Amino acid sequence: MYQVTQAKPEEIFAQIEKDLTEAIAALPPTVPLATEAGRLTKGAAQAILGKVYLFQKKNAQAAAQFAEVNGTPGGTSQYGFRLLTKFSDLWATSNKFNSEFILECSHSALGNSDWGWWGSSADEGNTLNVMVGPRSYSRSAGSTADDLPSGWSFNVFTQDFFDFMKNDPRFGATVYDLKALKAAGQADYIPGYQDSGYFLNKFLPRQSDVRTGGGALELNYRQNSPIIRLADTYLMEAEALGAQGARAQALLDAVRARVGLPSVPVSLQAIKDERRRELAGEGHRFLDLVRWGDAAAKLASRGFKANKNEIFPIPDRELDGTLLVQNPGY
Repeated sequence: MYQVTQAKPEEIFAQIEKDLTEAIAALPPTVPLATEAGRLTKGAAQAILGKVYLFQKKNAQAAAQFAEVNGTPGGTSQYGFRLLTKFSDLWATSNKFNSEFILECSHSALGNSDWGWWGSSADEGNTLNVMVGPRSYSRSAGSTADDLPSGWSFNVFTQDFFDFMKNDPRFGATVYDLKALKAAGQADYIPGYQDSGYFLNKFLPRQSDVRTGGGALELNYRQNSPIIRLADTYLMEAEALGAQGARAQALLDAVRARVGLPSVPVSLQAIKDERRRELAGEGHRFLDLVRWGDAAAKLASRGFKANKNEIFPIPDRELDGTLLVQNPGY
């Protein structure tokens, strides 16, 4: 193994495509949720393959895979995928394996996750919740602010995103404006790194979800995390279609109509804006910017360098004693 050199990116993509194509042929279209919830389905594998194609700019192949997953925009697909009627219902802790989640990371409060083995892959709780919760959160007497357990004050939204999002119907389900609550004397907290006061409401911890059994309370939240959901594949298909045509328009319209927004002419910029609003805080933004070639401009203030930061460095311990070479720029 120490004589092995790096494979070319296109060889890796070819292997990924082969693996997924074989998986699609073998996977069931649906699974019984009572006994197999969380298992990958044919539609989930097709959604992953569509995304693999999209990142390689194989747009026709990507659109074909997404069309299989999406079906008629706004309707129910052949795999039973359908947009939820209410956007905020996506973030209800109990709403696991709903019709919009194509692929999700499953979590449980029953694993009794504890600090002694946290991060060892044996823990089952969702720690994103405690990460995005406000640190040392407290409410004033008579406050109407939400009763939240304390968190770590990580992953706050920027002022730029707040200004972009503030008039959107999805704002309340996406952003918890603790800055305003603190200014009004309703609540208080300890700011974390790069604090803005705008917290990620989609995954904010709730008192009703705090673990009452064994293990560390902060490590045992049960909310599942979507990896790919239907609104995401709608917008990726619209992008793969060149952001033009009747179907691309219908896909964009369906995402907007769900939250009561009117139709806007489909374009790549309209799709970019919709992805930023719809999928905020779900882990897609950085890779979207890289795929569109927008990362250097949008992330310049964060030190992003073109032709370097699109990919990560290879850890030194994986290079030692091998013929592998470090990625460019590191």
